[in-house]
Amino acid sequence: MTSKLRLALGASVVAFAASVSVASADNLDDLYAAAKKEGTLTTIALPHSWCNYSGVIEGFKAKYPGITVNELNPDAGSADEIEAIRANKDNKGPQAPDVIDVGLSFGPAAKKDGLIQPYKVATWDTIPDSAKDADGYWYGDYYGVLSFAVNKDLVDNVPTDWSDLLKPEYANSVALAGDPRASNQAILGVLAAGVAAGGKPGKESGEAGLKYFAEMNKNGNFVPVIGKTGTLAQGATPIVIEWDYNALAGRDTLKGNPPVDVVVPKSGVVAGVYVQAISAYAPHPNAAKLWMEYLYSDEGQLGWLKGYCHPIRFNDLAKNGKVPQEMLDAMPPAEGYAKAIFPTLDEQAANKAAVTSGWDSVVGANVN
Repeated sequence: MTSKLRLALGASVVAFAASVSVASADNLDDLYAAAKKEGTLTTIALPHSWCNYSGVIEGFKAKYPGITVNELNPDAGSADEIEAIRANKDNKGPQAPDVIDVGLSFGPAAKKDGLIQPYKVATWDTIPDSAKDADGYWYGDYYGVLSFAVNKDLVDNVPTDWSDLLKPEYANSVALAGDPRASNQAILGVLAAGVAAGGKPGKESGEAGLKYFAEMNKNGNFVPVIGKTGTLAQGATPIVIEWDYNALAGRDTLKGNPPVDVVVPKSGVVAGVYVQAISAYAPHPNAAKLWMEYLYSDEGQLGWLKGYCHPIRFNDLAKNGKVPQEMLDAMPPAEGYAKAIFPTLDEQAANKAAVTSGWDSVVGANVN
């Protein structure tokens, strides 16, 4: 661990932080004690409706009293999270995030730029090798598939595939749940549209997806507003392209007013893995580690599942009979996910480069 900010901590805490590279049940009490001395955990980009983060954060605070959770910019995108670390390298104040939750492609990039530090949680071996950095710099947390959240009060014919969204009946209706120049969710939304249009995941899907959204924008169907549950309900964005877990949580929040359908499209079903990491400049490194221990414990993983997210340790939990039946029953039918593809890191990176560099010139819609 090489965080510059450790120099500002007491010598005893520094020594402890250096010793805890892999946690175990024996030293979680010591980790908690060190985290309590720091007193705060600063998170960023964790909307309470996303993956049941409201419940997860409350669960962490209940389990570890004495640690205040300082929540920065809940609506930020992955790129904003990385920039927050970069912009606050020398800032030990409340605007410096300790931890990040970002799209898969952002993990390796942050490692390459020296913005995150390694840490392996006690349940490290139960995280699939394909979903974690071998040295512990980043690790998958949960995944879902891109879907359409549809306000049925305003949309008579619920679209079932990407091609439907280009039809005249959906004028001024379709929005992405993020700015495709910065948001991982929106960037992968473009990838999914590109795959549905025949592009292979990567640069090809990015270019095909840009053409698709350019046509949608030209047709007058695209709404350049970041789609949320609120804009869906108010009618500003009657159809929102977003992760299924966000759509399902939003549907539950609205309680039928208006009624919402959540549709996994027939083609271009793209799954996305998000990853956790600790800032290399974390002002509260021990609190950050304790947060990771909680997230990857059975309790933390089931907290995400309650919010319709597939936790990365799902197979391990299911194998050991630790997933309550009511949680399994609440998930959407498995057949909707059968055609899901998981783009590789290289494919995501190539798609991201094409989308972020080409959105303004090809689509020309300033999403905000």
